[in-house]
Amino acid sequence: MALPGGREEPEDTDLIATAIRETAEEVGILLDRSVLLGALDDVAPRSRVPPIFTVRPFVFGLGGQPKLQLSSEVASAHWEPLETLRRADARGELALTIAGMTRRFPSYQTAAGTLWGMTERVLSEAVRRLDG
Repeated sequence: MALPGGREEPEDTDLIATAIRETAEEVGILLDRSVLLGALDDVAPRSRVPPIFTVRPFVFGLGGQPKLQLSSEVASAHWEPLETLRRADARGELALTIAGMTRRFPSYQTAAGTLWGMTERVLSEAVRRLDG
């Protein structure tokens, strides 16, 4: 599970424009700069396996839950209430065996599934800042 996003294209004036375009393309939500709440810290995979990339998450405020129009890149989409992520029982660990070694990753358990990796890190920072 992941958040909408993608690569900057030559026609994008900046990374905010990239976020707005990618969100429209992937889930059909039309954002504009007037509802931009801010940027979170850059996030990169902790894996050393290429490709190495960095993500700059942006947070936008919405007045509700707009209807989603999923692109072929998106298998499914779910709205997750912020309150779910704030609950202590939503936090957990995900154990994965990678190359014969079991590793544990912080995670959120939601009705839609387990959120972990970069998605968990982005959401954890967003929750911290919003609660800040």
